[in-house]
Amino acid sequence: TAPSSDPVSSLTVESVEDNPDGGCHIYRNGYYGSNIDVVEGILEVNIIQMTSIQMTESQAENSLVDFVVTCQGSLPTDVCTVVSDPTCQVSKSVVCDPIVVTDECLLTIRRAFEGPGTYCINITLGDDTSQALASALISVNRGES
Repeated sequence: TAPSSDPVSSLTVESVEDNPDGGCHIYRNGYYGSNIDVVEGILEVNIIQMTSIQMTESQAENSLVDFVVTCQGSLPTDVCTVVSDPTCQVSKSVVCDPIVVTDECLLTIRRAFEGPGTYCINITLGDDTSQALASALISVNRGES
């Protein structure tokens, strides 16, 4: 068929009859519209401090460490921490928590370690549209890190 003479219609359909395999081709010309929302997302995560929590001998089942974390970009709504072996290959524990951050992205995350040793820690901050990760190796001794 010939292109439409209707100025409102933006669709043209042509039939090709000299196709060797006996089929036809359909050509569509026109406009497509869509909305795209660009969001900033969480751009960067940094672990700026790691502090071992001093505990009494009777409480020393697990070593506790506080991680002070900052981020750039949008504010996160959840945090996940993966504790792995020193090669960062074998996961030992995963903990995810919802968080509320207002104004500035600065938070303290407390995590327990099962005993002395060297661990790989991955801290992931996320929101509805993005995630960002920071990793570190930490050596945990009884009472100090």
